[in-house]
Amino acid sequence: MEGLWGRALAAAASGDRIAEAWAAVRARAVAPALEAAVWVCLAMSVMLVLEVCYMSIVSFVAVKLLRRVPERRYKWEPMPAVVGGGGSGKDEEAAVGGGEAFPMVLVQIPMYNEMEVYKLSIAAACALTWPPDRIIIQVLDDSTDPFIKELVELECKDWAGKKINIKYEIRESRKGYKAGALKKGMEHSYAQECDFVAIFDADFRPEPDFLLRTVPFLVHNPKIALVQTRWEFGKQAFHLLSIMMFLTWHLLGNFAVNYDVCLMTRIQKMSLDYHFKVEQESGSSMHAFFGFNGTAGVWRASAISEAGGWKDRTTVEDMDLAVRASILGWQFLYVGDVKSELPSTLKAYRHQQHRWTCGAANLFRKMAPDIGVSVWKKFHLLYSFFFVRRVIAPMLTFLFYCIVIPLSVMVPEVSIPVWGMFYIPTVITIMNAIRNPWSIHLVPIWILFENVMSMHRMRAALTGLLETMYVDEWVVTEKVGDHVKDKLEVPLLTPVKPTECVERIYVPEILVAFYLLVCASYDFVLGAGHYYLYIFLQAFAFLVLGFGFVGTATPCSCP
Repeated sequence: MEGLWGRALAAAASGDRIAEAWAAVRARAVAPALEAAVWVCLAMSVMLVLEVCYMSIVSFVAVKLLRRVPERRYKWEPMPAVVGGGGSGKDEEAAVGGGEAFPMVLVQIPMYNEMEVYKLSIAAACALTWPPDRIIIQVLDDSTDPFIKELVELECKDWAGKKINIKYEIRESRKGYKAGALKKGMEHSYAQECDFVAIFDADFRPEPDFLLRTVPFLVHNPKIALVQTRWEFGKQAFHLLSIMMFLTWHLLGNFAVNYDVCLMTRIQKMSLDYHFKVEQESGSSMHAFFGFNGTAGVWRASAISEAGGWKDRTTVEDMDLAVRASILGWQFLYVGDVKSELPSTLKAYRHQQHRWTCGAANLFRKMAPDIGVSVWKKFHLLYSFFFVRRVIAPMLTFLFYCIVIPLSVMVPEVSIPVWGMFYIPTVITIMNAIRNPWSIHLVPIWILFENVMSMHRMRAALTGLLETMYVDEWVVTEKVGDHVKDKLEVPLLTPVKPTECVERIYVPEILVAFYLLVCASYDFVLGAGHYYLYIFLQAFAFLVLGFGFVGTATPCSCP
């Protein structure tokens, strides 16, 4: 017995020495480093919340209270009545007169293996209300699948047989991806005769009166280079049961395009609605500048040429062109809505977010030294548009809320001020929620989901800033079109099986989930017990995404 007690006491003494050694290391090395990280994150939090408040106030005051709507800020007169247009309605009825009063418009539709949506996008473009002799539909097909290529070409020939001026264009290589296709499309002689260029990705379906609503701003305001429309995903009352659903569960009701396919697409809609209703609305109102979204916009052809045309140096060729045109003094205008499709699989969404975040950060690196404009405009471009929104925002969310705060529960020497821990994120969340009142019940899930995606965005931002090997990675966002209606008819409370494929398991998310579970358990058992509930929920969110329980099910590429 004495031997057992002796060994127990020795083990206890050894454990005490280890604890004392850890406490000493923690106090001298870990705590100072973590304290520095906390204050860096707090500084970035202040920068972000000020930017969010500024944009929200400008959007609300300028647009809602002062009514600085496009029609009041710029001259707008309806085009003459159209002869032989593709649309219908009172504003589009045929009348006496030719199309000479209408400018030439080129409609570009870049495509890449768009099996599910090519018919819808081409049909929508061909139905645009505009004199037939004053519009050219240009399908830029970069498809690598011969079967899809043949289908798209046959569809163009079918519309050409209906006396629609449509051109089917291909090229020898995909050099430059979308930017290369758009640049090549502008080199054709008929394209150079056009005054304005409307661009639609293959998953966009403009209403017939799209050109009648947007082109008059360009016709009557020679300083405007771009008229950008808001992506619309539909309108539907929410079912309260949706808050209790997994991210993969199918939701009720019919919808304009696909935002009700699953909870993930609803969460995307919340983020994009804020982007359009606040970021782009405030930018258009105060600075006549915002980043072109790459689709659903009409450009002045001369502005594209003057800015140097399309460049493929980053994966955000749209933002690149917009910044270069803005530096030259061109103005941008934000108006209206156009139907679009959201990526409904996690794989597609991750690729899209990587391209957007990495490309923006890389463009910041390339253009920051060369921006020579007024001090106010330079501040807006470099600090607000690029640094805070494209660099600080993706990094702060992951570092602070998924790394620093969880780690702080193990380091009692470090305390996080309540204003940084609760007040600032609450303000940012409220600013987003008030622009999405019908989605307010999804805000907790939106927060957890965005925190998980912030890891992917931070990695993409660092890739763009440091120009690592994946800086030019370009993966076209997968579309499903109307096929989603047939593929996702599942019972309300039956989760879609994620898959048994290894490719749907995301190891980084699972590793972070394990880290968070350790931190939450430590806080619950040994710590102060302040944050364990939040950390447990965030760990669960990382696990859900890590094991692919997000979005819709797609065919597995594994054998």
